[in-house]
Amino acid sequence: MEIIQKVRETINKHSMLSGGDHVLVGLSGGPDSVCLAVILDRLREYFNLSLSAVYIDHSLRPDEVKKEVEYCKGLCEKLRIDFHVRKLDVKKSAGDSGINLQEAARELRYAAFEEVSLSINAGTIALGHNADDQAETVLMRLFRGSGRRGLTGIPPVRKKIIRPLIETERSEIEAFLAGAIHELPLYEGQPFMIDSSNLKDDYLRNWIRHSVMEGIRDRNPAVVRDICRTAGILREEEQYLEVIVTKTLMRLISRKSDSTIELFISPLEKIEVPILRRVLRRALDATSGLRGIKFAHVEDIIDLLKKGKAGDSINLPEDVRVIREYSILKMTSEKHPVISEYDMTPPCEIIVEEACLILKASFEERGGAPGDGKSSVLLDAGSMNFPLRIRARTSGDFFYPLGLGKKKKLQDFFVDEKIPREARDSVPIVVSGNDIIFVAGFRADDRFKVNEKTENILRLTVSKAN
Repeated sequence: MEIIQKVRETINKHSMLSGGDHVLVGLSGGPDSVCLAVILDRLREYFNLSLSAVYIDHSLRPDEVKKEVEYCKGLCEKLRIDFHVRKLDVKKSAGDSGINLQEAARELRYAAFEEVSLSINAGTIALGHNADDQAETVLMRLFRGSGRRGLTGIPPVRKKIIRPLIETERSEIEAFLAGAIHELPLYEGQPFMIDSSNLKDDYLRNWIRHSVMEGIRDRNPAVVRDICRTAGILREEEQYLEVIVTKTLMRLISRKSDSTIELFISPLEKIEVPILRRVLRRALDATSGLRGIKFAHVEDIIDLLKKGKAGDSINLPEDVRVIREYSILKMTSEKHPVISEYDMTPPCEIIVEEACLILKASFEERGGAPGDGKSSVLLDAGSMNFPLRIRARTSGDFFYPLGLGKKKKLQDFFVDEKIPREARDSVPIVVSGNDIIFVAGFRADDRFKVNEKTENILRLTVSKAN
């Protein structure tokens, strides 16, 4: 099949362009990006395209960059494509972030593509990944132990990024450029540049390209096509499974914020592990403060879900904690809130910032509403020592829950009330001397209840701070 027709079919198959698009081409001067620029130029009228291109200088090969920029500029002038250059400091970024050069280069490069596309109002970014790149990527991920999602390879379309050559093999690209040699700028007799770093076997991809793929190709000349077909099948199955995961997750979410997601445990426990693994992965990815958790950590979460009991938790990297509460599984990067101490001399209003609560204390006459026993209570002020104190729980705390008639450890009370372990340090405890008089929001102490001898009545209320 003629390569331009093949690329056009790929574009249509994956809905890469809709007509009238402004496309920014990632142009390095290598054969793939040169081929991409030429083919998009030839398809310019068919898709009614506006074309721009950008060369990304990673500051890693200073001896080669100048020639590559000159070549790319000459190509763009020949094709009437607006040309841009962006310079990045990959070594500094890698050093600052503690990642390797390849990771840093990739992150900065994609950020630069986005920045340039926004600056010129280009809604689409076209990159030159081809079918050989796809096959190499699948093998790389296979060797690293990736699951099904990783083995889908490079997506033809992701957000505003398209890869029109993803179904075209490198041999087809080189043959096309050889046929167009008289139409293109030349460098040392070639219609494209060669990145010297692609010739070394220092990186896993280059070793796979030069050694593994060549060895397999001797036995199976169609290896690229076959691997890409497998990746395509896995991608279609992955898309189907993601629909199932989306529908499942929608039924599971109890609460979600930028740093926390809570899932109902009861239905979660009934999900088979292959889908459960995906649901947890999606839940983590959908919560900005939880991204970066690896496959092994998802297995730890499943183990907590299957074998843990209420109150159990695990700590993961990036300060992420997963807590198995009574009815929910909570995944969060929020810090443990521990309330400070506050003096309370009625009448007063205390804002307990760590718990986002307001505690009010006021004296009342007899005959007032008794309160609900949790957010509003009436107590015998004459049996107290002032000022009262508000504090967090301490080891050994006990009180006499109103209506129970006997002493109870505060720890056991929290368990009975199903207060999550991580939330217990943010429950305000109101004390008179060393005696608890009110576990704010839950129960007053029976020793301080209003009786027939009470002369001074104290009302304590707790409410959410705005």
